[in-house]
Amino acid sequence: MSKLIILDRDGVINQDSDDYVKSLEEWIPLAGSCEAIADLSKAGYTIAIATNQSGLARGYFTVDDLDAMHDRLNSLVEAAGGKIATIKYCPHGPDDGCDCRKPLPGLVDQIEQELGISAGGAFFIGDSLRDLQAGLTKGCKPVLVMTGKGEKTLLKMLTTEVEAEIKQAPVYTDLAHFARRILTA
Repeated sequence: MSKLIILDRDGVINQDSDDYVKSLEEWIPLAGSCEAIADLSKAGYTIAIATNQSGLARGYFTVDDLDAMHDRLNSLVEAAGGKIATIKYCPHGPDDGCDCRKPLPGLVDQIEQELGISAGGAFFIGDSLRDLQAGLTKGCKPVLVMTGKGEKTLLKMLTTEVEAEIKQAPVYTDLAHFARRILTA
């Protein structure tokens, strides 16, 4: 089994917003998420984050703003005794023709290259179909959390045509619930 876990950011680790998370003040961690990352890290899992950040391309925030959010995330996880191995983000808009905007696999490719490990068999935890699809393209095990867009995504999974592996993806209340389950299995 892979010891890599890939997480989406907005809606999984922190509160999501239809108006984008644009500043450190708007970046609000979900209850238990940073502690869950730390617990998984302490248990020997390598934690990577793959996040679409089209607000950069749209001019809603700067790379410095994004770095400040990620610095806060890293410091909260480290304060809880854990470590995030890498954070990869797609700075492009939906029409930019990149290969890194989920559901495309570019961010997972970047994670594999930087860490020197395969994502095959890794958990890919997200709150949207594009998260689960991005993981699936690289042989990851999709996991849905009900935070963020999770409820809408679950409804889509049940009522539309999606890959069988996504229809069968385990569903957890939140990241902390996933971590407790995995660490006590």
